[in-house]
Amino acid sequence: MAHSSRRWMQAALAACTLCIAALTGAHAAPTTISDVIGRQVVVDVPAKRVVLGFYIEDYFAVGGDAAYDRLVGMSLGWFSKSRPVVWKQYTEKKPQLLKVPDVGNVQDQTFSIEKVLAAKPSVVILADWQYQALGNDLARLESAGIPVVVIDFNAQTLERHVASIRVLGRITGETARAEQIARDYSNGVELMQQRIAKAKLPQPSIYIELGDKGPADYSYTYGKNMWGAMASLVGGRNIAEPFIKNWGAIHPEQFLSSNPDVVLMAGYESVANPTAMQMGFEVDATAAQKRLQGFTQRHGWSQVNAVKNQRVYGVYHGATRSILDLALMQYMAKALYPTLFKDLDPQATYLGFYQRYLPIRPSGTFMIHLDSK
Repeated sequence: MAHSSRRWMQAALAACTLCIAALTGAHAAPTTISDVIGRQVVVDVPAKRVVLGFYIEDYFAVGGDAAYDRLVGMSLGWFSKSRPVVWKQYTEKKPQLLKVPDVGNVQDQTFSIEKVLAAKPSVVILADWQYQALGNDLARLESAGIPVVVIDFNAQTLERHVASIRVLGRITGETARAEQIARDYSNGVELMQQRIAKAKLPQPSIYIELGDKGPADYSYTYGKNMWGAMASLVGGRNIAEPFIKNWGAIHPEQFLSSNPDVVLMAGYESVANPTAMQMGFEVDATAAQKRLQGFTQRHGWSQVNAVKNQRVYGVYHGATRSILDLALMQYMAKALYPTLFKDLDPQATYLGFYQRYLPIRPSGTFMIHLDSK
């Protein structure tokens, strides 16, 4: 009888221990987080009520299933307008996203501090450029005791990408998941850089343009950030860097005189111009090829090295400003140094990330080499 009683007490004690552990895990604990601009911010983690300003897929990838339920506000317009097919797929898989309030966009000055306050978040996550643009307006959040954490994938540097993923891991409580993503990214970039450094080949020149205006008008190219920074990471000499600080149009004559070895035209799914570069989810490869071909018909392009040597490519702009851009950099590296990276499969890298970390399964056209036929 005494032996049976002891077993009962042991079982009861074990059950109590599990209950205490479960309760402890259910409560967020104040934690000091160093964000990407060096601010020390105290956040209750894992954060239960999140307002997200940018980098939706990175937040989803790190946070896992719980991340969708913890959103209480989003700056949605930029994502739903530029990538409507992608947003539709997310809302079909995670219908709770349809109930998340839109707090407006910094870009068009519709971002509403009132809506953020009404959401009663435990943390607000902003891109560095959003934080800088909002400036003194954020004092109202600080006065209300709402922490603001800054991350940055726009800079497209290895250091900020990895730091931003780790910050998201701390906020969501998914530090191990974040560390795996950060490690895979770092290893992927470093592999490319090591091969290029060892090969000591001449540095190819490259031009990247967001082809949203179609062939008739030169649109944004990039200097030291975004596509420009990505090109530098994989050993490309960006012809726009001496003339464009962040982004802007290069003069056609300057493009022609720079005579790049490689050209990349970037595009989204949603484009207004019928000749604009179109890439992404549910985009037909034949249609993308036709649009890409149109850019090679620009005045003087037939004499450019990239066109003469059939080194013109289409890429998906929607995968930039994200940890997902490793696949794009692999593709860029193959375009720049085809003999060095025959073993890389950028498409598999891109699709594999979704398979491991996200609920949707992309199909469409994300990277294409201009058909020479």
